[in-house]
Amino acid sequence: MDKPEPNLHFRLMSLCYRFRDFFLPRMNILQEAGIEAGFHVLDYGCGPGTYIIPLAELVGESGKIYALDIHPLAIEMVQRIASRKQLTNVETICSDCKTGLPDNAVDVALLYDILHDLGDPNGVLQELHRVLKPDGILSFTDHHLKENKIVSRLTNGGLFRLLKKGKRTYNFLKEE
Repeated sequence: MDKPEPNLHFRLMSLCYRFRDFFLPRMNILQEAGIEAGFHVLDYGCGPGTYIIPLAELVGESGKIYALDIHPLAIEMVQRIASRKQLTNVETICSDCKTGLPDNAVDVALLYDILHDLGDPNGVLQELHRVLKPDGILSFTDHHLKENKIVSRLTNGGLFRLLKKGKRTYNFLKEE
C-alpha cells in the first residue's frame, strides 16, 4: 500500500463492495468488535467508507470516527458520506501509515482486509499500538491470510495478544 491504487481500479473495487455489503452487512462484522456509544474508532484503510454509516450508529453522536486511507478518492467518498448523512463526528486522514492522532486516543482500531497489501505492516502495527488506549482493541480480518498467519503476524512483535476470535474477525488487546 505504498502507492494508491489507480482510480479505475479503486472505483471498480468500490462497486464490488456494494454487492458484498448487500449480502454481508458491515454491521454484522462490526458487532464482533464490541464498539459502544462514545467510543473513538479508527478505520485504518477505510477504502470507500463502507463501515462509516454502521460505525456512526454504534458510536453515536458522542463518539468519534477517524477514517484513514492512502487513496484521495477514498477520503472524498468518506467525506461525501459524512456530509450526506450529516455525520459531524467523522474525521478523514489521508496517509500511508501515520495517523497524526495523539497517543492513547482510540478505543478500537479496525484493520480490515488491508494488512496483506501494506508496504510497512510492522510500522502500521506500531502506529495502531501507539494510538490505542491501554485497554484498546485491534479488530482484524484479512481474507488473504490464514488463521495461523494472522495470529503470528499480530502477536509476534509483542504489541498485541489475541483476545478472542469471532465468526469473521479476530480481536487483539493492546499489550503494554
